[in-house]
Amino acid sequence: MSCPNVLILRAPGTNCDKETAFAFETAGATTETLHVNRLLESPTVLDRFQILCIPGGFSFGDDVAAGQIFAVQMRHHLSDCLSDFKAAGKLILGICNGFQVIIKSGILLDDEPPHGPPATLTYNDSGKYEDRWVRLGVASEKCVFLRDMEQMYLPVAHGEGKFIARDAAALARLEAAGQLVLRYTPLSPGGRGAGGEDIQVGGEGHLPFPDNPNGSMANVAGVCDATGRVLGLMPHPERHLDPTHHPRWSRGEAGPVGDGLLLFTNAVRYFE
Repeated sequence: MSCPNVLILRAPGTNCDKETAFAFETAGATTETLHVNRLLESPTVLDRFQILCIPGGFSFGDDVAAGQIFAVQMRHHLSDCLSDFKAAGKLILGICNGFQVIIKSGILLDDEPPHGPPATLTYNDSGKYEDRWVRLGVASEKCVFLRDMEQMYLPVAHGEGKFIARDAAALARLEAAGQLVLRYTPLSPGGRGAGGEDIQVGGEGHLPFPDNPNGSMANVAGVCDATGRVLGLMPHPERHLDPTHHPRWSRGEAGPVGDGLLLFTNAVRYFE
């Protein structure tokens, strides 16, 4: 299959669906945007697609907690069809609010009875919405979406993007499995952690704000599932597809293409 079909699943408050559809189309996919209520009415619609993407925004106004209501719908009404979707070797991507949805619904990380999910996302350490550009390092080769990628420069835009593991043991298990696939890295070369230690991709040193914009444990910006085919990330790759999207492109700092484009291209190439 050379042209996978992508379902962009939106809900009230989603506001990045058109940009995300454009990103997949630029990478060579076909897309269809669907309201979650239509999928709840007919879950078998999902059979027509090879990639499911939940884009950014403020689903259901982020009432209760960011992505929580959307996640409850997924967990209680769509878990069977989503399990079949994953088992068929298909791809799932959650960006920003989509990351919040898939991690809270159990789509991304399996529950660990009797404790529940091993990790979640919560309020930024700053206590406010953060809208800024960050540098990312790819810390694992496990994820399909991140193949042949080493780093990215992308914007974040969230109020609840802090990754926290349930405990040190849960964090260590995710690390050992190669699932902590994206890390915030220093914005300037030679950056150091809050304790003065050198920071390496995948290292344990904690970056200070604003390099780590939300206070995430282990500087985690993105996580994949055990198969590498489900990815959740807080930064927005769909907002850096073209060199002119770079905030300093006119100063010659942008590359030949936007850093986020390869992520979508990798998803399309997976089905070739």
